[in-house]
Amino acid sequence: MSGLQSYVVSYDIMDQKRLQRVHKAMLGFGQPVHYSVFRCDLNSGCLEDMIAALNKIINHKEDRIMVIDMGPTDGRADARIRFLGIKQKWDKHSAMIF
Repeated sequence: MSGLQSYVVSYDIMDQKRLQRVHKAMLGFGQPVHYSVFRCDLNSGCLEDMIAALNKIINHKEDRIMVIDMGPTDGRADARIRFLGIKQKWDKHSAMIF
């Protein structure tokens, strides 16, 4: 087991500057799937780091972020994501160094 969980993260950010900051922060945790949607394969510590980073950026009265736990990366996470049209190609899981 890899110990990684697959997450889909989607966000609605009302201010352009915050939107850019959230997008830049998310690039450190996962891969963009669509505009404002990322797939992240993270361990529990990295998940908490991502949430903490996003909490510092967003306005909690205006913005919203949704994090969906898709289960273990070595489980059925890939089978639970369905595309119509061109299928997203995932980079293989890589270690993150902070």
